[in-house]
Amino acid sequence: MIQKKVLAAYEQLAHSYNQRIDHKPHNAYYDRPNTLGLLPEISGTKILDAGCGPGKYTEILLEKGAEVHSFDLSPKMIEEAQKRNGNRGKFFLHDLTQPLIQYQDGVFDVVLCALALDYIPDWTQTIVEFNRLLRPEGVVVASFGHPFFEFNYFSAKQYFSTEPVKTIWRGFGEPVEMHSYRRSLEECLLPFTNNGFYIDRLIEPKPTKEFAKFDERHYLELSVFPSFLCLRAKKKTHL
Repeated sequence: MIQKKVLAAYEQLAHSYNQRIDHKPHNAYYDRPNTLGLLPEISGTKILDAGCGPGKYTEILLEKGAEVHSFDLSPKMIEEAQKRNGNRGKFFLHDLTQPLIQYQDGVFDVVLCALALDYIPDWTQTIVEFNRLLRPEGVVVASFGHPFFEFNYFSAKQYFSTEPVKTIWRGFGEPVEMHSYRRSLEECLLPFTNNGFYIDRLIEPKPTKEFAKFDERHYLELSVFPSFLCLRAKKKTHL
């Protein structure tokens, strides 16, 4: 398990991450617009922001009229999220791999999990828990590393193996070693389709034009080959 290393990395970069998240290109002009585009009408809905980081998604969802409950593994990320959102929203520490025993079945309309699943080795129990927490016809909207991009980026040898990988992040100030898991496309989709969901939409995102103003090289690269994958999975009404 790489959980302790992931936690240490996010504790180290939490403040700088929050300072940059509004306009950091891969987040602001690549992940967020594509992931947000998969959300249903959210005014008046109850949303779980799973792996909320510094609370930018929570901020957007609150502004659109949702009731948002948000958690993260990192105490410093939760601190940043609370500062960003003031008295709005409900924030708490939690491990994405563990059940949310404080919630009854079927209490959320939407689960949002943006760029957080990559840090756990097996998504199955997490997706089972998302299904339990969702009301009938509720949805999960998730983004994560694109399996084909990561296979090439990490120079993997066995595509079908789920394996720990690491890289150096340099976009949030001081360089930090970030650990995650690389997996096949099948291992990204089966945890949903085998556990009470069907894939409603799947996006291989492209950057918005604003991206090029901040990072033209990566804008050009992402315009021809994706590094993330975004999906919307709907809860089946009949299993």
